Amino acid sequence: MSGGVVLVCGVDEAGRGPLAGPVSAAAVILDPSRPIEGLADSKKLSEKQRERLAPIIRERALAWAVAYAGVEEIDHLNILQATLLAMQRAVQALPMRPQQVLVDGLYCPHTGIPSQAIVKGDSKVAAISAASILAKTARDELMLQLHVCYPQYGFDAHKGYPTAAHLAALQLHGVSEVHRKTFKPVRQFASNPSGRST
Repeated sequence: MSGGVVLVCGVDEAGRGPLAGPVSAAAVILDPSRPIEGLADSKKLSEKQRERLAPIIRERALAWAVAYAGVEEIDHLNILQATLLAMQRAVQALPMRPQQVLVDGLYCPHTGIPSQAIVKGDSKVAAISAASILAKTARDELMLQLHVCYPQYGFDAHKGYPTAAHLAALQLHGVSEVHRKTFKPVRQFASNPSGRST
């Protein structure tokens, strides 16, 4: 861009803690001339607030992208490396190349672009807040799709997180192909594998 404006990309993830489904990441380059009111860490917003903000972010941002690392990658790499892989994919999927990448947390993905990790960045940097909202809403939508295939686990309610209801469903139905086999609560039920909906 002209005028010496540095293209800054915010990056955040959603879904590190769940027992099922992929981890998602989003990368967002905000347009300084089109500010968005109400951006905050997605965990501090209600589902309604996130769903209201997500299309506004997609419309007003200069560029945005969402990417995933799947269950197999999570089990093969570990959740941290899979998260960084999803972040890397999101940045690489942007239709324009940022000059700086700001990442929520302690670690930066390898992008070949100058990067900085910012603890609690989703509360401090608007572009990271926007990325956290897109990553969360995209992953929630994906878990609703998985619920159609695996209704017995209740993904529509808990999105794969280790709630009491989810653990009870694992005990009853066993482990599906979308569960993270290396996660401790899943491992203990792995001796009772399950296919698709029963």
